Amino acid sequence: MSTTPTTPTSPTSTPPPWRREVRAHFPGVPAWGLATTRAAPESFDISPLAEVDREWAWGGADGSGVRVCVVDTGVEGSHPRIGGLKRAVEVVRGEDGGLVLADCDPVDPTGHGTACASVIKSVAPGVSITSVRVLTDGKAGTGDALLAGLAWAIDEGYDLVNLSLSTTRSGFREALHELTDRAYFRRCLLIAAAHNMPVLSFPWMFSSVVSVASHDEADPMTYYYNPAPPAEFHARGVKVPVAWPGGREIRSTGNSFAAPHITGICALILSKHPFLTPFQLKTILYLAADNTTRPHGETHVR
Repeated sequence: MSTTPTTPTSPTSTPPPWRREVRAHFPGVPAWGLATTRAAPESFDISPLAEVDREWAWGGADGSGVRVCVVDTGVEGSHPRIGGLKRAVEVVRGEDGGLVLADCDPVDPTGHGTACASVIKSVAPGVSITSVRVLTDGKAGTGDALLAGLAWAIDEGYDLVNLSLSTTRSGFREALHELTDRAYFRRCLLIAAAHNMPVLSFPWMFSSVVSVASHDEADPMTYYYNPAPPAEFHARGVKVPVAWPGGREIRSTGNSFAAPHITGICALILSKHPFLTPFQLKTILYLAADNTTRPHGETHVR
């Protein structure tokens, strides 16, 4: 008799496996191994991936229950298109001179983070958003601040992290790579915007993140799989209506605004299927893309 895996009715009642302490080591078994002759493998509730379409993926979902962290210039939480933040923090110098995260007012001196957050909210209005300010003027910031802010977001266990920024400094590549891999294995999915110029930058080029570039169509739910990475997906990023400080709204263009469209879609999927891993979630994004062809040749119907 076959059974269909079901999602727990209360997935937050106990910590999911990726947020628990590391298992105790079994003597005589290599590190990371499990002595299944002495302890049965833990059952794991999953969402079956057969017959994936958009209705299955996120039909009826609004992002509720999903925690998103926007690592950027800050977010104006009082903006009507944001509707408040769960938390706002910034990277500051501690008493010992090192970088630490401290609570701050939900403001955005430049607008970039507010714009990204508003796109996420427009796609998934039920998400909970936290702002981590690592950029000071919308363009500049230190690589160390980015590392500190990203590490904090991963360790806090956010489901999704929107990174509409990157660094071209190769000296930060190794540390960023380690952080993105840490996030991947802790079921924290990073959605990273590709650089707006054809230059080498990070972390969007890493395989453990979802990398996003723009397309020029107006539908916010239209996105495409790119069969020629490193940019894996294309989402709306041209003349996008976004929130701006002071309660304003402007239109802006860039890969920065394509990434939060995918972040919002990921939030919808996780809202409906909360036990998906980053690997599964990226697979669903691929299967539900507008240009993905099914085995019999028909394409997805919008």
